[in-house]
This record gives sequence, structure tokens and C-alpha cells, in this order.
Amino acid sequence: MDMTTFAATADFPHTALVGVTNSAETLALQGDPQQVLALASVTKPLTAWGVFVAIEQGLVDLDDAAGPEGSTLQNLLDHTSGLPFEGDEPQHAPGARRTYSNAGFDALATHVAGAVGMDFAQWMTQQVVGPLGMTSTDVTGRPSAGAQSSIADLLAFGREVLHPTLITPELRDYALTVSHEGLRGLVPGYGTFADNQWGLGFELKGAKTPHWTGDTLPAETAGHFGAQGSFLFVDRSHDVAAAFLSGVPFGEDHKRIWPGLTDEILARYGR
Repeated sequence: MDMTTFAATADFPHTALVGVTNSAETLALQGDPQQVLALASVTKPLTAWGVFVAIEQGLVDLDDAAGPEGSTLQNLLDHTSGLPFEGDEPQHAPGARRTYSNAGFDALATHVAGAVGMDFAQWMTQQVVGPLGMTSTDVTGRPSAGAQSSIADLLAFGREVLHPTLITPELRDYALTVSHEGLRGLVPGYGTFADNQWGLGFELKGAKTPHWTGDTLPAETAGHFGAQGSFLFVDRSHDVAAAFLSGVPFGEDHKRIWPGLTDEILARYGR
């Protein structure tokens, strides 16, 4: 394993915790891999994984009615339910547009909790966080944006996405495929895109420009970034996943360094 410093973070004025893994092992670390910081919306892929485990166990289904009238579990997962960023009043019919929604992910967790018969945080601890050995991760906050974790734990989750053990590869592949193609929508901090591609719980890079990942990362790159200056990306084609934590609000410094950092990670560690 490489204990390293990434050139792209040299003039970043905050904490820059970085980790890189392939499907088998950690490849590189910068900073303390056990330091726990807020994930903000990087919570969403973790929450989605808990939903997928419930699907595999036959407790819920992507076609279940969930959220506002006419919405399904899949609509909540891919931000097409019509719910706004925050609040309960739908902004449009399900499937008409991609409206990024914390409220949708909280509703998702509420639906799953009812189906599995326990608090969603308890379900996540038993079915995702515990089995993956994510001992530093706290999922008791909002399912949309309230988890805290470490680089070491995020890399464990990245390995799970690259080589799933809790769900089938087929469900993983479906989750990382564009859901409801060709929909306009906003990526917070980056603008509105005519084709705002998302899978289930994961943003897909697609043809978005500008984007928080660099130009060398393929369109199929899946991941998420968060309002506390965090990211996780998974590039299956190069068998690499990487995480970043800073613990400060997302801003221009993150937008400035992240594309170069993700390009540097892929150049150094992608297969």
C-alpha cells in the first residue's frame, strides 16, 4: 500500500483525506484513514445499498409504491419521484424530470424500515455496515445526508461496489445503469443538464460538463459527492474506487482540485 501525497491537493487549504482501492485491497492513502468526518450526501449510496439488500431478501421491490402518489421505490432511488430537495410537496409527476431530493431518500428509508420491521439505521448496521467491517461508520443520522465515516470504511464500501458480496452482481449492474434515460435535472453546484444521468443511489458521469471528476474518467463512472466536501467514485472499467473527505462545506476549492485529483488517481492506480 502506498502512503502518499497527491499533487492535486498540494494547495488545498483544508484537510484532504484521500484513499484508493481496487476490488481486492487498499492501494493508496493520504492522511489518517481512521479519522471520522461527515459524509453529507455520500450517505446516499450507502443507504441505497441497504435498500438493495432488502430487495435481495425479498422484503421490498423496486416497483413498490413509495413516496408521493404514483411514485415507486425506483423513483425515489433515482431522484424522479417529484419530491423537492427538501419538503413533502411534489414538484412534478413521477418520472417527468430528475429532481435531486434529500426528502426522497428519507422517504425511501422510511418505506424500507416499515418493510423490514426495524429502524433503518439498525437495518443498515446489521446488513451493510457490520458485514463490511465499517467499524468507524455511524448511520444514525438522516438516511439522505447524515452518516459519518472514515476513508478506511469508504474504501471497504468501494470494494463492495466493485465486487459485491451483499447483493448479486446483476443488481449492482442494474443500479449502476442509467435509470429513466434522457431526463433534465440539476446537479447541485454544477448546474442543469439536459441528460442528467443517474443510476439508483449513484450519480453517473455520462456526458456532463463541467463535472466533479476529471476528463479521463469514463462516462460509466458512478459515485456521489457531498456538501461537506466529500466524494466517492467507482470506475469498474479500471477496477478502482476512491474516496475523499475534508469536513468543510463544499466550495470552489473542491471544484478546483477534484477533477485533477480524480485524473491523478486513475493515472496512478487504474488498471
